Amino acid sequence: MIEFIICDDNKDFNQLLRKKIINIMSKYKEIECIFHSFSGYGKEFENVVKNVISFKVYFLDIETKQGSGLDAARIIREKYEDWNSIIIIVTGHEELKYEALSNRLYLFDFINKLNNLETVIEKDIANIIKQYTRSSKNIVIEYDHAIHKIELRDIIYIEKEIDSKKCIVITTYGKKIVQSSLNELYKQLDDSFMKVSRSLIVNIKNVRSYDSKTNTIDFINGYESNLVSRESKKELMNRVRNNS
Repeated sequence: MIEFIICDDNKDFNQLLRKKIINIMSKYKEIECIFHSFSGYGKEFENVVKNVISFKVYFLDIETKQGSGLDAARIIREKYEDWNSIIIIVTGHEELKYEALSNRLYLFDFINKLNNLETVIEKDIANIIKQYTRSSKNIVIEYDHAIHKIELRDIIYIEKEIDSKKCIVITTYGKKIVQSSLNELYKQLDDSFMKVSRSLIVNIKNVRSYDSKTNTIDFINGYESNLVSRESKKELMNRVRNNS
């Protein structure tokens, strides 16, 4: 999953940029994507920066009525310590390029709105896809009568469906019901995951907290579960504490 975050206070350009990215991404049908659009760098924008954990690609207008794209990039990198997301600065002022690239914010590119926009974006996305593919670890599952890949970092937890041979995979962007056993799925996961009972596997990185007294796991998406076996309580508590 790639999440594109576009911030530009020119509504027409915001929509145009989104359409161009959608058109380019249609060539990569195996990759799911979500879009977030903003006109400025307010609380809603920062909530996405803070809460979205998928692979993120930012297109930031260098200057809006509600803040600067460079200041927003600094918040992403320094306040939230996100040095992995892709940040592209967009502007109609070519003379600001040196200022943007000299800020040591690890910017991916500086795009001039008025100069071969679609060609530049297409080249950038091709390179972004290469980086995304190299960095992503996936499980391969079948749902909706087709084979799909789900990034491990997008999985919040996996639960066995009651009285069924299916499992429910809860991700950062929705729910998938798959025709696999819990053990089959567990074999595809890495050490970020823990099988806490016969019915539940959790991604420790996506657990907000665990209360051993009530035996309740609180996940980053607001869901809760108490399907933790007695034998797993201590290990789960230690792993959540070490990850916080």
